[in-house]
Amino acid sequence: MKLTNEEQDILNGKHGDILQKTMETLVRYGEMYDAECLVPLDGPVHLVCSFGMPALKPLSRIMKEMIDAGIRTKLPFTADPQPLDYENVPANQQEKEMYQLLYGTQQEYESMLVKLGMKDENAYTCACYFDEVGNTPNFGDNLAWAESSAVVYANSVLGARTNRTSGVMEFFSGIIGKTPKFGFLTEEGRNADWIIELKTTKIPRPQILGSAIGMKVVEKVPYIKGLDQFLGTELTPAVKDYLKDMGAATASNGAVALYHAENLTPEAKKYGEELIRENASVYVIDDAELQRVVSSYPVLWADMNAKPDRAFIGCPHASFNQLTEWTEIFEQALRESGQDKIVVDTIITSAPDVIARFRGTEYYDRLLKTGVKVSHICPLMYMSNPLCAKKPIITNSNKLRTYSSARYVDDQDLVNLVVKGGF
Repeated sequence: MKLTNEEQDILNGKHGDILQKTMETLVRYGEMYDAECLVPLDGPVHLVCSFGMPALKPLSRIMKEMIDAGIRTKLPFTADPQPLDYENVPANQQEKEMYQLLYGTQQEYESMLVKLGMKDENAYTCACYFDEVGNTPNFGDNLAWAESSAVVYANSVLGARTNRTSGVMEFFSGIIGKTPKFGFLTEEGRNADWIIELKTTKIPRPQILGSAIGMKVVEKVPYIKGLDQFLGTELTPAVKDYLKDMGAATASNGAVALYHAENLTPEAKKYGEELIRENASVYVIDDAELQRVVSSYPVLWADMNAKPDRAFIGCPHASFNQLTEWTEIFEQALRESGQDKIVVDTIITSAPDVIARFRGTEYYDRLLKTGVKVSHICPLMYMSNPLCAKKPIITNSNKLRTYSSARYVDDQDLVNLVVKGGF
C-alpha cells in the first residue's frame, strides 16, 4: 500500500505504540485485499460490537489502553443496539442469570464507548442512518461500517461507499480516521455481477424478495430491474423502508453489501446499465420463485403448532414511519376482531432517538393501548439467550429468522396470530 508521510510516521511509531499497532492492523488488513492506499473517512464509523460480553476481553483491553492514552475516534460514532430492556422485554430469573453470563460487562463496556467518542447515550441502533439518529452519510462518502444491514443501506440507498468491514476493524478505522481503499470504495468494485429481472404480479414482500436475491447472488452485486414499477422512482419514506428491509434480507440470507435498483437507487439513476458487467448472470424472480423461497424456510420450533410466546417486529430497527403504520394496523385488526388488546406479547424495536420522537406523538399512547410495546433492543441479542431461543417466537424479519430459531411469518399472518393467539 502507498502511504502518505503522515501515515508512515504513525506506522513507524512516531505517534506512540497504540496508534502504531492500530495503523499496522489497518495496513495489514488493506494489503490482504490489495488495497492501493488509505482514504480519509467522510463520516463517522458505526460499531457492530455494542454488547459487553466477558468473552471480548481482548477488545476491552485494547479499548482501555486507548482510553488511558487519551485516544478517541476522529468523529463521534454510533453503535448497534443494546441487548437488554427488562421493562419492555421482560425475562424471568433464570433468563436474567443467563443474560448476566452473556452480557455481564455491559455497563462497563458502554462507559468505555462514551470515553472513546460515542455520539451520545441514545446512539445505539442498527439503523444509524435514520434522520433522527444523525449518522447519515452523503452520496459518495467513504465510510468504514460493519453492521450488515447498515452497510447495504448506505451503499445502495444513499450511494455512500463502505466495505462490509469486520467488527473492530471499523473501530480502528475510526481511530485513525482512514480506511483501506478496495472493494466497494472503488468504481470497479461497485459494478453489478447479476441482473435480477422482477416479473411478479404484485409487489413482493421486501423480506422475501431480499431473501431470494441474497441466496442467489450471495456476496455479488445485483442490478434489479422491475422494482420501480411497484415503488416508483423517488426515495420516499415508504420506499426507503421497503429498501431497508429488503436489503437487510439480501445481507443476511446472502452477503450482499450493495445492490442497484433501476430508476430508483442513486447510482442506478445516474449510470443506468453502465453499472452492469459484461456477461452478467440473469436471475428471473416471479411469483412461483418467491413461493419456492418461502417454502424452503425451516421451522425450528419443538412444537410446530405451539401458540406463539412472543412476536418481534423491527429487525433492522423500525423507522418512525413504520411505527405509525403498525399502530394503525394493530388498531384496525383489533376493531375487526372486536377485541381491546392483543393476546401475544409483541415488541416493535426501534432506535432510541426514533422512539423519543414517537413518544411525542399521539401514536405512542395509541400503540401502547393495543398492548404492543416498543423497545430499543436488538431482537437477535434477545434470541442469543439459549433459554429464550427455545420459546416459540414469531417475526416478520427475515434477518431475525435467519440468525435465530424465530419463525418467519408475513405481516398479515403475524397480526392474525398476535390478535387471535394461535395458528
